[in-house]
Amino acid sequence: MSAELVTPGLGKGLRDVVRSRFLLKLLVAKELKVRYRGSVLGLLWSYVKPGVQFVVFWFALGVFLGMNRSTENYPIYLFSGIVLINFFTEALGNASRSIVGNGGLIKKIYLPRELFPVASVWVSAVHFVPQLVVLLIACMLTGWRPGPAEIAAALAGFVIVALLATGLGLFFGAANVYFRDSENFVDMLLMIATWASPVLYSWTMVRDTLGSTFLWIYQCNPLTIAVELFHFAFWKPTTTADTDPSTLAPPDLFGLWLPIGLAIAIGVILLGQFTFRRLEGRFAQEL
Repeated sequence: MSAELVTPGLGKGLRDVVRSRFLLKLLVAKELKVRYRGSVLGLLWSYVKPGVQFVVFWFALGVFLGMNRSTENYPIYLFSGIVLINFFTEALGNASRSIVGNGGLIKKIYLPRELFPVASVWVSAVHFVPQLVVLLIACMLTGWRPGPAEIAAALAGFVIVALLATGLGLFFGAANVYFRDSENFVDMLLMIATWASPVLYSWTMVRDTLGSTFLWIYQCNPLTIAVELFHFAFWKPTTTADTDPSTLAPPDLFGLWLPIGLAIAIGVILLGQFTFRRLEGRFAQEL
């Protein structure tokens, strides 16, 4: 029986990544080694960068604009959003450049091309862990006592962001091979991402300023849903009875918005994989 003919340069998509777990591990190790080559602080930059970012935002918004007075435990509220949005921005930014950045390797040998964007997301997850540890310590010092709902919310928020970053990374990673303007578009998208979700401010400000109709559109952003899940997991348990319960989380966060966020993230994964497979056949030639 003759072997099935396939288009050269095409694999089986993300299924090949699962089958090539050892290669994925090697790529993640290589990315970490290359990134910190010649660096004095190394992985400690995972603490320094978000720390500086937190201090700047806390002074600008918490102290000068009064968010400390209007939001209980605002430092926890702020940092729980920052660590998640930092994971997204780093993962998507690196994934969108991963194919072009590994052009020399892609032109020499064949291996599942999806490995490169996925490896970028994994590297970002490695950097996410130290920030999460700092967040956990800060929460415990302010009386954090999580229950099953809080743990589930944290896991769900992380999964939504990881799926979203992977799907968009596949899409823009492939598009960037043909249209280098994609990098600039991703940079603008990442600049907007922090302000388009309730990282620095409360979702109630959107409701009170722009109304419930715009709030519904705003809540359809998967990043908004993921950040609110992180706030529910880490910030809400540190608040006291003096805080208005209706402001702690948007209505129907679990019953409506969590399924919507997961559905959109999965849809983005499917779109990214479809686009990647359509374009990957000519990666070597274009690079």
